[in-house]
Amino acid sequence: MAIYVDEKRKLFTLETEHSAYQMIVDRYGYLIHLHYGGRLAGGDCEGLNAAGYMDFSPAPDAAGTYREYSLDLQYQEYPSAGAGDYRSPCLAATLAGGGRNLDLCYASHRVLPEKPALQGLPALHGDCETLEITLKDRYTDLEVVLLYSLFPEYDAIARSARVVNRTGGAVELDAALSACLDLPDGRGLDLIHFWGRHTMERMVDRTPLTHGKISVDSVRGASSHQHNPFVILCDHMATEDAGRCWGASLLYSGNFTACAEMDQSQSCRLTMGIHPAGFRWRLEDGEEFQTPEAALCFSPEGLGGLSRRYHRLYRRRLCRGEWALKQRPVLINNWEATYFDFDDDKLVQIARQASQLGVEMLVMDDGWFGSRYDDNRALGDWVVNTEKLRGGAARLCRRINELGMKAGIWFEPEMVSEDSDLYRAHPDWCLQVPGRGRSRGRNQLVLDMSRQEVRDCVHDMIYKVLSSANFSYVKWDMNRHLTDVWSAALPADRQGELYHRFILGVYDLLERLTGEFPHILFEGCSGGGGRFDAGMLYYTPQIWCSDDTDAIERLEIQYGTSFGYPVSAVGSHVSACPNHQTGRTVPFHTRGVVAMSGTFGYELDLTKITEEEKEQVKAQVKQYHKQYALINDGDYYRLTDPAKEDLTAWEFAAEDGSRALLNIVYSHVRSNCPPCVLYLRGLTPGARYRMTDDGGRVLGEYTGAALMNGGFRAPRARTGYPAGAVDYAAFQFQLERV
Repeated sequence: MAIYVDEKRKLFTLETEHSAYQMIVDRYGYLIHLHYGGRLAGGDCEGLNAAGYMDFSPAPDAAGTYREYSLDLQYQEYPSAGAGDYRSPCLAATLAGGGRNLDLCYASHRVLPEKPALQGLPALHGDCETLEITLKDRYTDLEVVLLYSLFPEYDAIARSARVVNRTGGAVELDAALSACLDLPDGRGLDLIHFWGRHTMERMVDRTPLTHGKISVDSVRGASSHQHNPFVILCDHMATEDAGRCWGASLLYSGNFTACAEMDQSQSCRLTMGIHPAGFRWRLEDGEEFQTPEAALCFSPEGLGGLSRRYHRLYRRRLCRGEWALKQRPVLINNWEATYFDFDDDKLVQIARQASQLGVEMLVMDDGWFGSRYDDNRALGDWVVNTEKLRGGAARLCRRINELGMKAGIWFEPEMVSEDSDLYRAHPDWCLQVPGRGRSRGRNQLVLDMSRQEVRDCVHDMIYKVLSSANFSYVKWDMNRHLTDVWSAALPADRQGELYHRFILGVYDLLERLTGEFPHILFEGCSGGGGRFDAGMLYYTPQIWCSDDTDAIERLEIQYGTSFGYPVSAVGSHVSACPNHQTGRTVPFHTRGVVAMSGTFGYELDLTKITEEEKEQVKAQVKQYHKQYALINDGDYYRLTDPAKEDLTAWEFAAEDGSRALLNIVYSHVRSNCPPCVLYLRGLTPGARYRMTDDGGRVLGEYTGAALMNGGFRAPRARTGYPAGAVDYAAFQFQLERV
């Protein structure tokens, strides 16, 4: 499990616990991909999948008069535009004089004993080896340094590229992607991606590859609700438990593209990185451009195996700081309880009730600052409204702390209202094109986060608030996407850099504040799940999963999210019924079961629930604390697909197989419906397990093999006349090895 280099042949092999990645420098100097998949047992794949010859695929000059070689057919590690490869490129550039035909060939390599930091960008971390391969344009001194960092125990490779201009003049980058994966046969592959909309994010779409391109992307200035920067290639027959699966996850929160293409020779090319639309980066002589990192994982054990690899990788090698692995507090957020209509007494009243029920933190959401009495004003004025919070934030925190609870606070640092002191003082600080009208989202504009003075001003206001009181949590929101993308601080020929500079500015502000307040838990949010990506997890170890808190809708949302992101990253709360988004009424117990598959909390007014529901809150908090390590650190198994079944079942199992938690929720009750048999996972076959229901009743003892191979019949949602149907019934079963 290491990086192996055959110096004579320039053959590079990266081996993990269950996979191998191999490439070679061919006779013309091009870096050619040979294999990414199962381990090779010391062998190599040179010659096994030779590209062959096809008409109308031109040969590069390096091949001379030999016609049967074309970059249009080769499996390349980092393809460039203009040299005869007509498929999707990773690099496109305009050189001095206007030429755009790059010809990247091998120049050098080295193996580093560590993983280099990516300046200003999120990245995986930890002890690992890195293979660095430098490619150079055959006719100029434009270089591309490819980085491959190996995480063997996670079957993961972190890939990125650094473009270095040594040409003596300026170069315009028109595209600079992070990674390319060429596979020899696309006919047997599906692409799985995760689409959605606000309040319904990360729906699963599985599509067989066909000739042409399937492009998943965002040009909204954020990774977006609509598409997620995580995709999977898998065998047609791949299931949760079997089949080859390749994952590609971009550690980036801005415009992105992930493009899967099957070409004329039936090969598959997957490219991923910053979206070229709206991107143009001027690189002066001597300057460098670093692309975001892409995390590739391979699993020979189906989709579930791939997910569990990403879950472990991101929990342990992406999330940082005190809260990366620390137990998160159970919180109550006041938003759906009060919206903008609150004062300090009302918040303390909610906190007092919450503390009596075992809740550990109260989070004060939107409305505490400036003249913020609705969502049309005051964004950017991060000064405490002392009419609402009499005595200021310090007094409120002190009153909440006296109840034995922690206090949290909401910000939306990237936005500004036109009706705000900040905008009146600095109208040029928002994104806007001179001489043109402006589009508004939620009646707010976007601050130009690429500008240091803007970030400094926002930082200083937030720093003052956080320093003034004992806050333990920050919710970082973003409630509109980017339009009118123009900066007063950039010249006309560099406006194409703004989308990326905006995200770098957001990262810079997050890095400063999380470094200055390391004991504060930061949670990401963008209208819920509109920026739920691996880039944000580097700064905020949990993200509000969706503004849709309907437990039944959350089954699908959290199901899709689980393919690429750990449960510890998923903000999930019990909310009021009828639900504020759908109007649906779901049993309190069911809402708790669903919300426990995330960083657990409440989004309602606990002073208005029934005594029976208060007892359920106590029981839910107790259950969550009991199962916390299993839920957040255990292995996650999807047992059913909520889009195909009337019930959704999922399981958490300890890595050592010592215990498990089975969750079942009915989304639809049918007349005389047949039973559903669930085959559990992650247990020790020869061990015996005591099974109890959520009421503590022992159901029996069974071997792991019996539960995994014989199956467990899910209880019926219908309890029979006269009790009738139980709408949206939920069950939890605990298994302990005896």
